[in-house]
Amino acid sequence: MKAALITAANPWQVVDVHASVDSTNLEALRDPRPWRVVMADFQSTGRGRLARQWEAPAGTSIAVSAVVPVPAVSAAHLGWLPLLSGMAMRAALSEVAGVASGLKWPNDVLVREGAQGHLDEAAPWLKISGVLCEMVPGGEVVVIGAGANIAQERSELPVETATSLALCGAPDVRREDVIAVYLRELADLHRIWSRGEAGLEALRTQYRSWCLTIGLEVDVHQPDGQVARGIATGVDDTGRLMVTDGARSTAHAAGDVVHVRRSLPSAGHRA
Repeated sequence: MKAALITAANPWQVVDVHASVDSTNLEALRDPRPWRVVMADFQSTGRGRLARQWEAPAGTSIAVSAVVPVPAVSAAHLGWLPLLSGMAMRAALSEVAGVASGLKWPNDVLVREGAQGHLDEAAPWLKISGVLCEMVPGGEVVVIGAGANIAQERSELPVETATSLALCGAPDVRREDVIAVYLRELADLHRIWSRGEAGLEALRTQYRSWCLTIGLEVDVHQPDGQVARGIATGVDDTGRLMVTDGARSTAHAAGDVVHVRRSLPSAGHRA
């Protein structure tokens, strides 16, 4: 695995593989060297957004954290890094497993069970991957932690709205292959993002085309505990989710989104 990642074409410099850790993000934060990767077969206190715990049986999922440098970009550019990390995982799952997928703002990857290689319009969208980004004090690097469900059976999943590649008709996918493609995609997107300008605008367009949240009635659970309901009308140029409630439109930079129902036409938004 290390040999596949540390190559002339990849920026990754250190790859630490553990049988078990408390959290790959916490382990990466203990020594946040740029381009360091931490992965583990099992996390005892894995972490998700809004301080949620994320846990899976050993050997059934991906738990990987990557430390990436933050170049001198504008605040508008910085807000897109968490969204791009979700794009990287979506691309990896699509390439390795052939599952049809989309993104729930900001960076959850959603799939449909039994949808390998095609899109089943009747099946519900279920979460297969999530990302947690944490800025290191000083703002010079960011730890990007990603988890993806690979081999779990139904009884091993924490909630009914989650799924795994095994349940999507892709039972023989190797975790190492998904991680390798994910980190390659993450490095490529980071490179484009760092340059800004036209490249970043192309990434924004691509993200919006994959974002299933746009056009839905949503509940946005904010970090302060409040819940805002409205229609998700788009993602602005800083990466914030735009939600309209009547005549008022608000921009959300952080929060956990619950899809309530489709409200607007979804033309132009593909999975």
